[in-house]
Amino acid sequence: MKRSKNNKAKGFSLKDRFGYWFDNRMAKGSLTLIKILIVVSVILAVIIAGVIILCGFNEEGEVASVFWNSIATVINAWMPYYEEGSIGYLILMSVTAIAGVLFTSVLIGIITSAIEERIGDLKRGNSRVLETGHIVLLGFYPGEYTLLRQLILAADEDPVCILVAEDTEREEMEQEISENLDVPKNVRIVCRTVDITDPASLVKCSLETSASVIVNPTDDMKTLKTILAVNALLEEKGAKNVRVSAILSNDGFLFPATLAKDNNISTFHTKVIIAKMIAHSCTQTGLSETFREVFDFDGCEFYFCDVPGTAGVTFGELAARLDSGVPAGVYRDGKTTVNPPSDFVIKETDRILVFTNEDDPEDLTLKAGGSVKDDATETKLPPEEPTDTLIFGYNETLPVIMNELPENVTNVRLSAPNLTNEQRARIERVAENREYKLTYADADPKSEAEIRGIACEASHILILNDYEKDPDEADMEAIFLFLNLREIRKNSNLGYNITVELQKENAHKLVSGGEHTDFIVSSSMSSLILAQLAESPELIDMFREILSNTGNELYLKNAAALGAVGTYTAAQLRHMLVCRGYVMLGYLDAKKQSRYNLPLDETVTLTGEDYLIVLGRS
Repeated sequence: MKRSKNNKAKGFSLKDRFGYWFDNRMAKGSLTLIKILIVVSVILAVIIAGVIILCGFNEEGEVASVFWNSIATVINAWMPYYEEGSIGYLILMSVTAIAGVLFTSVLIGIITSAIEERIGDLKRGNSRVLETGHIVLLGFYPGEYTLLRQLILAADEDPVCILVAEDTEREEMEQEISENLDVPKNVRIVCRTVDITDPASLVKCSLETSASVIVNPTDDMKTLKTILAVNALLEEKGAKNVRVSAILSNDGFLFPATLAKDNNISTFHTKVIIAKMIAHSCTQTGLSETFREVFDFDGCEFYFCDVPGTAGVTFGELAARLDSGVPAGVYRDGKTTVNPPSDFVIKETDRILVFTNEDDPEDLTLKAGGSVKDDATETKLPPEEPTDTLIFGYNETLPVIMNELPENVTNVRLSAPNLTNEQRARIERVAENREYKLTYADADPKSEAEIRGIACEASHILILNDYEKDPDEADMEAIFLFLNLREIRKNSNLGYNITVELQKENAHKLVSGGEHTDFIVSSSMSSLILAQLAESPELIDMFREILSNTGNELYLKNAAALGAVGTYTAAQLRHMLVCRGYVMLGYLDAKKQSRYNLPLDETVTLTGEDYLIVLGRS
């Protein structure tokens, strides 16, 4: 049924309708208020001038001058003198002057409020960023600065703009950053208050002109919403070439592969990655530092570069002749081959994956020398000594950790009270598949006597973080258990190593590790990976491989187990290990001091207590 146009006005008084109209106009902002004020003031001045003329109070003045005087009095709030006209004229002009005072006061108030509002917007970071080639970091958390620190290191001496966006006051973010980071002059950090899950709010970040976008929330749901918001905005702007990198903690959130590929989106699942790092680090003290070295910008890094003179050279010969950098793989036809066989022949169009600390890897050259005979037959190495691992705590990654434990782990003891039947079944299936003995040795983590009773027989101890608790609370529980275990180790003269899983970067700062201790901090490791992807997105395939369950991985291999005890040049060591299926990145001596990317002619004497840092297949 067609409605009458006047239905909406029925039942409302003129006063109500005027009030509703006025409220709507007031809600439109300062400019509308100024317009209303000007119109009302002009109408008032015209009415008073009309009354003066009609009543004959303008004894000598012309009509035009009366109108002008009335308007000027409103504007200037100027009170007339008693000799300027009759009593009626003075009264009406005084009313005009009083109205002028009100006009001026309200106008000043409106302008002041508008200026304060604009200053507030600027403080809150509401203006659009006019940058190109900048790095956009979506997500900011006080106490977590590894990602920003790595982006600053990656900049080196080049001018870089980093935009930090989060639904937090701009001043608060700027203060946190300035108090916790040393920002060099070549790096500008710009903060904006943004709802990172809303495409309309993200417009002020100028994503379409950025070099890369890093999505950094700690909550998976918020991360996914942010990725979708970024993707929607980039599609709208026609900027699909902008690289988007993100970390998801849970592998249950699977981002569609086709959508990720079509829109340059790279995602990693940190809990699986961290579980893998923990599994290898808990029996190889110092391996966590190797992971940091690989992903950290402070030291050696991975690069793809063109090396002159490599065409026709085998990978084994390349390993023995490339100085100032360790060849780790080859990029050919859009695919990266990590750690190829020693007899793999390099083509002219190939790019070399190099691990180096050189500022400009394009300057790397082959060292002069004769051809090197490659022995592609792998030497059969003796099995490593069997060992055991004691695990305190339970979280959802434990089955992954147990499945990833090194082959020489034959016995696992688990101290995790209150396990459900389903959790026990999952763990026991993994133990059965891996063919090692699983026993339960529950101990109260707050009882020193019970902890000592099960720790004194351990070779390696792993403390897992409780994901069900608040991260700060869970980290502190892990730290206190670690402190007790370290005290027991010292007082009882035991030799077990300890690996501690933490969630927050600031928790790691509260305690020093010392000898035979590794810390795996999930937020820090995630930040290192994100920073690498933002700086070198072409490395993603290599990172996926060394952080996956198949292919090449990082290891600390005992020199004696590799048959490498003795005195060698770095060139000889590199070539020997390539022929055995490993890329030598560096070595860890008996004092737990690590060296990476050794000069080819440097002589190294290895003993049975030294370890080689290698990239290879298990």
